[in-house]
Amino acid sequence: MTVMAERTSQMSVEEFETIASAAPETVTLEFIDGRIGVKKVTDGDHDTIVSWLTKRCIQARPDLDVYHGRGLRVAAYRQGRAKPDAVLTPEAHFAAYGEWADPEGALMVVEVTSYDSDTDRRDRYEKPAAYGQAEIPVYLLIDRDSCTVTLHSSPDRKIGGYRVVHTAKFGEKVLLPDPIGIELDTEILKNYVR
Repeated sequence: MTVMAERTSQMSVEEFETIASAAPETVTLEFIDGRIGVKKVTDGDHDTIVSWLTKRCIQARPDLDVYHGRGLRVAAYRQGRAKPDAVLTPEAHFAAYGEWADPEGALMVVEVTSYDSDTDRRDRYEKPAAYGQAEIPVYLLIDRDSCTVTLHSSPDRKIGGYRVVHTAKFGEKVLLPDPIGIELDTEILKNYVR
């Protein structure tokens, strides 16, 4: 696991939230590791992958909900803000929350890579560290660049990430561990890459 050097924060969380609340709907802003980041607007294949995953999860576990673009307080001491592509939770878990919710109770966060220059740093390094520090049980990265699914589990706040990381090629079956317990056949994901 690569440990990122701690940076001086560009601004306070409160300043970030003010900026994020005024951003147009065409822009998704995040605040991870003291830096403001812009998530690229998704394309149709990206959205189709998130829709496919949502259907699989709800079919297998109708007691769960999948939230899209849900703002979470992440990273050390909850000083980060992320908007994963999907968050799997018990039913109605985020009812009554505002824009930024505490991640406690989230079972899994999902990111689907975008074809942009920040994907490597953001989705492969910063997000696993932030989600692991927030003790979210599972982080699923659907990586369209490498045609792989990377499953991070067993979060460990001390190491700043996850203790168990398993990568499978598109086409393989992937078992999402407890507390989820869903098997995904990733063959269809081959259709949604460039």
